[in-house]
Amino acid sequence: MPHPVDAATPAHRSARLPLAFLVGRSAEGHWLAVETHGLGGGIFRTCRDALHYAAAETGRRPDAVRLAETTLALAP
Repeated sequence: MPHPVDAATPAHRSARLPLAFLVGRSAEGHWLAVETHGLGGGIFRTCRDALHYAAAETGRRPDAVRLAETTLALAP
């Protein structure tokens, strides 16, 4: 009989959390959209492109995309 997945495990919790993005510049000056749970992101030519991507990924939910107050980096 399979064992149930523990709801407290990080992978299980992050799968249930709604996507949210921070949009801002990297230290090199590139525009980034970074998913707040480390699940995705990308480098973009303009702020508008990064915002468009993040909004589309979050289903245009209110408050799902924020502008970062500090520099951002993509996780390796």
